[in-house]
Amino acid sequence: MFRHRPIRGRRTTGLLATALVTLSVGLTAVAPAHPAYADTATLGELAGAEGRYFGSATDNPELSDTQYTQILGSEFSQITVGNTMKWQYTEPSQGRFDYTAAEEIVDLAESNGQSVRGHTLVWHNQLPSWVNDVPAGQLLGVMRNHVTHEVDHFKGRLIHWDVVNEAFEEDGSRRQSVFQQKIGDSYIAEAFKAARAADPDAELYYNDYNIEGIGPKSDAVYEMVKSFKAQGIPIDGVGMQAHLIAGQVPASLQQNIRRFADLGVDVALTELDIRMTLPRTAAKDAQQATDYGTVVEACLAVSRCVGITLWDYTDKYSWVPSVFPGQGAALPWDENFAKKPAYHAIAAALNGGSPAPGGSCTAVHRVTSRWQGGFTAEITVRNNHTAPIAGWTVTWTLPSGQSISHVWNGNLTVDGRGVTVRNASYNGTLSSNGSTTFGLQGGGTADTPADLTCTPGRPSRTSA
Repeated sequence: MFRHRPIRGRRTTGLLATALVTLSVGLTAVAPAHPAYADTATLGELAGAEGRYFGSATDNPELSDTQYTQILGSEFSQITVGNTMKWQYTEPSQGRFDYTAAEEIVDLAESNGQSVRGHTLVWHNQLPSWVNDVPAGQLLGVMRNHVTHEVDHFKGRLIHWDVVNEAFEEDGSRRQSVFQQKIGDSYIAEAFKAARAADPDAELYYNDYNIEGIGPKSDAVYEMVKSFKAQGIPIDGVGMQAHLIAGQVPASLQQNIRRFADLGVDVALTELDIRMTLPRTAAKDAQQATDYGTVVEACLAVSRCVGITLWDYTDKYSWVPSVFPGQGAALPWDENFAKKPAYHAIAAALNGGSPAPGGSCTAVHRVTSRWQGGFTAEITVRNNHTAPIAGWTVTWTLPSGQSISHVWNGNLTVDGRGVTVRNASYNGTLSSNGSTTFGLQGGGTADTPADLTCTPGRPSRTSA
């Protein structure tokens, strides 16, 4: 039976053999930190080389789509059961448990060697109506019984459980669910205790949306987790759902992941999608790709961020259009299972900033105006690879007597005669054969540099 549990405090390399066989022939015996993967490298393999998982949620109706299941079974190292572990499916009437639908997905994941997250035991939505009718004095026992029965049923087969889901409002107050109203604040801790007793090995998570950045809601969750750790309440992780909007990734995402990790819990991005206002355009795709890369890099920068799960992987089965009218195209595969720029940005981020596979770009210099003692020029950066690139760097050496005073649409560094210009935040992702232009103003003679070089990929990240 496949069990993937990232080892805290060190990088696991369970896919090292895969990485080694895909290294190019000319490399020495010592593998680089971020090997060059072949075209067949999957997101699951790339994440595995970083000691993380990369997964997708799924739901039972989709499993009849053979093209869908082929990608689901081959691209990802982890699966989340999107709906059929929820209370309305698993205990539709009191004391009558049914795991048939959930078992179908767990069995599929196990047959593919994929780990499974359990989602979710206690939530105010998708409850059978009978739960709301349970008298206040009996609901705690009913909740404990439900948690115990379901966790025990899947004991030894799941790596994580989302024990309690979405228990806070945006202002940080407790959501007035039936559990909050009839049991009180203690219901969350009691659910975690019951889950730990039923399966001591599964890692137990609190899961919520809009807690990716630092704010009142995430602060409230932070204080709860801090209190649980101080009291010895069994909690192992926090799930940040990460239902995001293109161009609006929280600037404090990485800082927020780190502050939870500093409490001694793991963090997982559990339901990632990044929606846009329809229709799709190349510019919107580029922004979305940049955002996906940013999210992946934020996770990789914190060692206790153990994995990322897409909330399904294809726009064909996305929940977004039905909930947010006029929005969609939120996932890395489109509705026809074609990989979007977001896919390649994720792969590049997992591969240390290098496009996967390969990647190349060119830079072409053109003088646009000149005067005595000065000039302006533009440099066009073009992606020559079939996959998009996520970031670029252009370098050259200044001719004798020349200087650069400033650059627009790029970030300038000058070291002696050496010039480096890196992409701005908005123009780093280039689609196949895509291009962008940055400009500069210089002093001296407007000579064209002879050693102009373009390198794809973001600068190397740091890890903490």
